Amino acid sequence: MDRKTISVALDGPGGAGKSTVARAIAKKYGFTYVDTGAIYRTVGLFVRRADADPHSPEAVEPLLPGINIEIEYGEDGQRMLLNGEDVTGLIRSPEISMYASAVSALPAVRAFLLDMQRSLAARKDVVMDGRDIGTVVLPDAQVKIFLTASIDERARRRYDELKAKGEAQSLEEVRADMLRRDKNDTERAVAPLKQAQDAVLVDTTQLGFDEAVDAVSKIIREKTGR
Repeated sequence: MDRKTISVALDGPGGAGKSTVARAIAKKYGFTYVDTGAIYRTVGLFVRRADADPHSPEAVEPLLPGINIEIEYGEDGQRMLLNGEDVTGLIRSPEISMYASAVSALPAVRAFLLDMQRSLAARKDVVMDGRDIGTVVLPDAQVKIFLTASIDERARRRYDELKAKGEAQSLEEVRADMLRRDKNDTERAVAPLKQAQDAVLVDTTQLGFDEAVDAVSKIIREKTGR
C-alpha cells in the first residue's frame, strides 16, 4: 500500500453504526468512503438472481467471472453497479444481507474482491468499513477501529432503518437475523469478524451519532495528527 495515503479501517458487527459514522468521517476529512459490505451484497444479489446456493463453493465460484462490479461516487455517496446496472437500492434487504454473509465466507469470493479493495486504498485516502478490514484487507492501515454496540441496541437501530424504508419486519425478527449474521461472521473459517490486536475498541451503545463521530475523530487525530 502506498504509505502516502491514509487508511482508516473500521470493523464491527452489523448495526454498530459503522456506515453512518464512516460516511461522516470521510466527509469531515475529505477521505473516500468504501462500504465493503455493499460490495459483498452486490455479489450476493448476483448469486440470488442466479438461483445458486450461496453457501456452496461449487455453485458460486463458476459465477464469479460473470460479475463486474463498479463503484461510483456522487453527491449521494457510494453507488454500486453490477454489470452496468445500478443496484444500490436493491442490495439492502434482509434476504440479500444473508446472501452477503454466506458468500463472504467463501475463499474464492474474498480473493475475487481483495484486490479491488486494496487498490482503492492504495490510490486514495479511505475510510473502509467491514468485518475484516483491519485484520485482512488493510493490515497496515494507520488507524484501526472496532465499532460495536449491544445486540439489543444494534437490533433497534436496524429495525428503525428498515421501518423507515417501509420494510415489514418485527424487532424480534431483526434481532434473530442479526444474531444469525453475527454467528456466521464470527465463526466462518476465512477472515472471521474479530477485533484486530492493534484496533481501538469503541462501544456506541450509549453514544449518540455525534458522540460516536467525535470518538472516532479523536482516535484518527491521535494516530495521524490530522
